[in-house]
Amino acid sequence: MNNENTDLNLILKDIYEKTGTEVRLVPSGGEETAFSLEYCGETYPAYIGGRGEQAEKTAKLVKYLVENADSQILPDKNSYLKNILLGEGNRRYIYRFMTKYNIQDAPCYALELIVDKHLSEAISHVESCLAETGDLVVGMDDFRLAVVVFCNESQLPVELASFLVQSLYEELGVKANVGIGCEEKGFAEIAESYNQAATAVRMSGLLKSKGEVHTYREYLLIKMLEDLPESKLKEYMEQFHITGAKEVFSDEEMIGTAEEFLENSLNLSETSRNLFMHRNTLMYRLDKIERLTGLNIRKFSDAVTFRVITILYKLLQ
Repeated sequence: MNNENTDLNLILKDIYEKTGTEVRLVPSGGEETAFSLEYCGETYPAYIGGRGEQAEKTAKLVKYLVENADSQILPDKNSYLKNILLGEGNRRYIYRFMTKYNIQDAPCYALELIVDKHLSEAISHVESCLAETGDLVVGMDDFRLAVVVFCNESQLPVELASFLVQSLYEELGVKANVGIGCEEKGFAEIAESYNQAATAVRMSGLLKSKGEVHTYREYLLIKMLEDLPESKLKEYMEQFHITGAKEVFSDEEMIGTAEEFLENSLNLSETSRNLFMHRNTLMYRLDKIERLTGLNIRKFSDAVTFRVITILYKLLQ
């Protein structure tokens, strides 16, 4: 099927979604009205159900819509890509972008980078890093830029994101946090991956996660909880019956110690080294958390429960 025919099918699908009129390019064999469509210098036979004056009027409307489908003035490339990433526009809108700019319909994923300064310089630098790849870079606002990465077996998403973070800091002195969305089967689904990348960055800030690179999969449980009504979150929180939760979570020093302990896989020695804290002091804080919450987070099961309660508490703030 050639590109014009594919594009025409997308137009007809758009007409169906907007008007409810199903237009076929092959006869169905039933009662229908036949007419011709002109598109890109080619003539195509078309058919709609029914006969009579009303069907003739509908056919004329379809002809008009097809002939004027490309009359819309398209935005410049950066604005166009930004709209697609934000989920604005249907599949035909995306297809026109792919055709206009020769974008491959291949597996891809999105990154969102939050930079602390010099956005335009950061965009130029990232573009130069990816110049030979065909990947796409666009600014989203004063501090965010997005990257559409076409999958490359030789480089994992986390490796690419870490390289960009390091390169931006070494070359421009720009600090960046990066979110990585899931791989999509084609460019038409890239908005979903970008939304996931943006969610990963936002969640990392909410939970004050360590590091500069964050994947959506890390926060999938949190996103599932966030999507629940607030009343349900409060209900879950109450069911844990943790009377001392507020005292623990309002103490930044205590909650920071707990989160570092969890990040270090419940390893006392590594946590005390990372916090520059005497082992006895660490033990005292963990004991205090147990007294206030009833949870011994040295145990894996209690650590998981504590982690869920931490998420609920932060989502309810």
